[in-house]
Amino acid sequence: MTDQKLHVAVLFGGRSGEHDVSLMSARSVLSVLDPAKYEVTQIGITHEGLWLTGNEVLERFENKKTDGLLPVVFPDPSENGIYVLEGFSGLKKWANIDVFFPILHGTFGEDGTIQGLFELADVAYVGAGVVGSAVGMDKGVFKDVMIANNIPVVDTLVVLRAEIEKDTKAVVARAEALSEYPLFTKPANLGSSVGVTKCNNRSDLEEGLLEAFSFDRRVLIQKGVRNVREIEVSVLGNDDPIASTPGEILPSREFYSYESKYIDGTSGYDIPAKLPAETMDMIREYAVRAYKAIDCAGMARVDFFVEKDTNKVYLNELNSLPGFTKISMYPKLWEASGLPYNKLVDRLIELAMERKAERDRTSHTFRSQA
Repeated sequence: MTDQKLHVAVLFGGRSGEHDVSLMSARSVLSVLDPAKYEVTQIGITHEGLWLTGNEVLERFENKKTDGLLPVVFPDPSENGIYVLEGFSGLKKWANIDVFFPILHGTFGEDGTIQGLFELADVAYVGAGVVGSAVGMDKGVFKDVMIANNIPVVDTLVVLRAEIEKDTKAVVARAEALSEYPLFTKPANLGSSVGVTKCNNRSDLEEGLLEAFSFDRRVLIQKGVRNVREIEVSVLGNDDPIASTPGEILPSREFYSYESKYIDGTSGYDIPAKLPAETMDMIREYAVRAYKAIDCAGMARVDFFVEKDTNKVYLNELNSLPGFTKISMYPKLWEASGLPYNKLVDRLIELAMERKAERDRTSHTFRSQA
C-alpha cells in the first residue's frame, strides 16, 4: 500500500440468481473499507443489467430503488476510471479508479465476463482472471480439470438443456446408470446452491432437471455421497496461495441449500473441523493444487465432501468469488486462521495491485527482425 489513498470501486448486484447475496456481501465489504486508506465508489448492477453509481447506491438497491447516474467503463487502457452519462450533454469523468472490487456472485460476475472487461480496460481488480473465473464457475469443466490433475471428485454427468428437452427419458436413464439415488441436479454455472435439487427418485430427478436448466443450458447430475461431511477451506494469494484451516458445515436441512445459507440462518459450522491431521493436510493440499490448476488468483473457497466412515476426500467445487458477508465461511475461516475481516479485505486489494503489476510486465507487441 502507498501513503496516498487508493480509489476503490465496489461492484454489486448483477444479472444473476445470486443478486441478493451479492448485496449482503457488498454491505459487509463496504463497512470495513477504511476511509483513511480508501476513496470508495459504489456501482450497482440491476437484475436487468443496468449499471448505476452515485451516492448510497447499495442502500437504494436494498430499498428496491434503481435510480442514479449511469456509469461507463471503457475497454480502453488510456481511459482509466469511470465516466457518467449526463442527460443529452454526453459523458463526464466521474472518478479515477485504482482497483475494481467486484462482489458479483454467479453469472456475469464470477464467470470471467466482467473480468474480460477489466482486462480490456487494463485496470487492477480483485479476484481471479478470465480463465480462473470461467473454469471455477463451470462445474463441468472444473471437474474435468480436477480429474486431469489427479484430484478426486464425485462421479458426475453433464447434459445439455437441448438433450433434456428432446428426450428426458434418455437423460434419466443415463443418470440412473451413473449411480443409485440420491442424485443431485444443479446448473453448471451458478452458486449459492441456487437451482440445486436433491433427487431421491425418478420424479424428483425430472423436476430437478427442469429447475436446473432454467438457470443454465448445461446441467450437472451428480452422485449423492452417502453419510458425508461438508468441509470448506479458504485460499488466498496469487502465485503462492495459502490455505486456511478447514471448517465443517453443519446444515440444518437435507443439504446445504440456499435457504439454509441465507434465509433461515439455522445452519452451523465447526471451525476447525474435527478431522484427523492427515485429512486436514490433504484437504489444504488439494485446495491449493486446484487453485493453481485453474490459474485462480486473489481468493477462492474450495468445498469438499468427506465420507464419515472412511475419511475419503472428494473435491466438490471451487468458488472464485465466494459469499463475503461477515458470517460467510470464507472470511470466518480466515478469521479462525488469524486474519480478521478488515485485514482480509486490505490483503485482497493488495493482491489485486500485485496482479496488475505482474500483468504490466507482459509485452503485447511484437516486431519481426526481418
